[in-house]
Amino acid sequence: MGKIIEVKVVPNSKVNEVVEGVPLLVRVKEPPERGRANAAVLKLLSKHFGCEVRIVGGFKKKRKIVELKQ
Repeated sequence: MGKIIEVKVVPNSKVNEVVEGVPLLVRVKEPPERGRANAAVLKLLSKHFGCEVRIVGGFKKKRKIVELKQ
């Protein structure tokens, strides 16, 4: 099992970015429709941390629990 962190997602943003803080703030351009924002969050976090990332809780909420597989 990897490291578990909480993130707050802001969909429909003007930029894709990760802002350090508690919880980690993740802004994505994608809308929260048909899993598009979740996919963008996973791609952005994977690039930011340099490892595989998966959502383990909060699939339909702005606050999500993600696992970093190191």
